[in-house]
Amino acid sequence: MSWRQGQPYSQDLRDRVVSAVDGGMPAYQAASLFRVSVSFIYKALGRRRHTGETTARPQRGHQPQKLEAYHPAIRDQVALEPDATLDELRAWMLVTHGVSVSQGGMWNALDRLGLTLKKRRNRRPSNLGPTSLRPALRGANASQV
Repeated sequence: MSWRQGQPYSQDLRDRVVSAVDGGMPAYQAASLFRVSVSFIYKALGRRRHTGETTARPQRGHQPQKLEAYHPAIRDQVALEPDATLDELRAWMLVTHGVSVSQGGMWNALDRLGLTLKKRRNRRPSNLGPTSLRPALRGANASQV
């Protein structure tokens, strides 16, 4: 049995580890026998002692995308007003849909939709003037300028 990062141990393995330790096997020996960490064993036993639970808890950390349901509306709004700023789009979301979203949240939604804030194509540099300053003169030549 191989364990994958981010995945809880199976309930069968949990039960076997806990019953082995309850039967008198030392935690370090049970850890090497069942290929789990000693920390897992002590955490499982402590949790059973405090709450009575032996099952895995749901995984934490994943939050659904807040604006996913509004992606078509956002795409249409950007098509109508291509020069709108993030703050203008946020205000539009609040007024029309009643959804308050952070600037980063709106940025992420635009990124997922493949929309950018840059509205014009790149153009070639101007030929009217130099694009950078002359390098500074050094040494004796610097005083002659």
